[in-house]
Amino acid sequence: MIGGGNLKASLFITCIADLMYADVGKSMVRVLKRNGVDLDFPEGQTCCGQPAFSSGYYKETAVVAKKVIEVFEKSERVVMPSGSCAAMIHHGYPTLFDNDPKWKKRAEEFVAKTYEFSQFIVDVLGIQDVGATFNKKVTYHSSCHMTRLLGVEEQPKILLKNVKGIDFIELPFAFDCCGFGGTFSMKMKDISAEIVDEKVDHIIATGAEVLAGSDLTCLMNISGRLSRRGSRIKVMHVAQVLDQGGGKNAF
Repeated sequence: MIGGGNLKASLFITCIADLMYADVGKSMVRVLKRNGVDLDFPEGQTCCGQPAFSSGYYKETAVVAKKVIEVFEKSERVVMPSGSCAAMIHHGYPTLFDNDPKWKKRAEEFVAKTYEFSQFIVDVLGIQDVGATFNKKVTYHSSCHMTRLLGVEEQPKILLKNVKGIDFIELPFAFDCCGFGGTFSMKMKDISAEIVDEKVDHIIATGAEVLAGSDLTCLMNISGRLSRRGSRIKVMHVAQVLDQGGGKNAF
C-alpha cells in the first residue's frame, strides 16, 4: 500500500549523508514524497553532536544540541537517515540538560517528534510496502545504536522484505557490532579491524549481492573492508533499496 496521508516532516540530513552520501538523501526524499509526505529542509542544521558527546565533551555538545533544537523547533516531525544520530537525540539530548529545566523540556519535545527513516515509515505513516522493486539477493546489518538504544529492530527488515523481487537473506549474528563505534575505530583500530573482518565473513557467507543498512558510518566501515578483501557485494542504505523501481534507481 502506497500513501501516508499528507503529513508534514522536516529532513535532518546528518553530517555523513550531507558530506559523503548525497544520493542517500535524494533517495530518502523521493521515497517519502512518493508516500505522501510534505517534506521540507530547514536551513542552519548541523551535526547532532554525537562525536563530542561520545568523547566526553558534554558542555560543547550542549551548545550544538541547542542549535539543532532551535533549527527544528517549528517542525511538526523530524526524520533522518541515521539510527545512530536518532539514538543520540533520544538518549543524549535530555541528559545534557538535567540541570536546566527549560532546555530539558525543549529537548524532550524535540525527542518526541524525531524519527529514524524506517521507523517513520512503518510507525508513523503506517506503511510496510513502499512500492519498490529490486531483483537482488539482499542481507541487512543491524546497527548497534539503532537497535540497542533507539529500539528500532524490525522496521527496516519489514520494509525490505516487502520489496517486490527481493530475495532477503538473514545475516548471521546480524546484531554484532561492525567495529566502527565512532572514535573507537580510530583509538582501537586493530580491534576494530578484527571486528569488521568477522562481520564481513558473515556477510560474504550469505551469498548476498547487496548489504543494506540504516547507519552510514557502519556501511562506510563495512564497505571499505569488503573492498579491501576484493568482494563485489554492493553496500546500500535502506532508503536506496526502497527507491528502486519507483523512481531513479540507485543501484
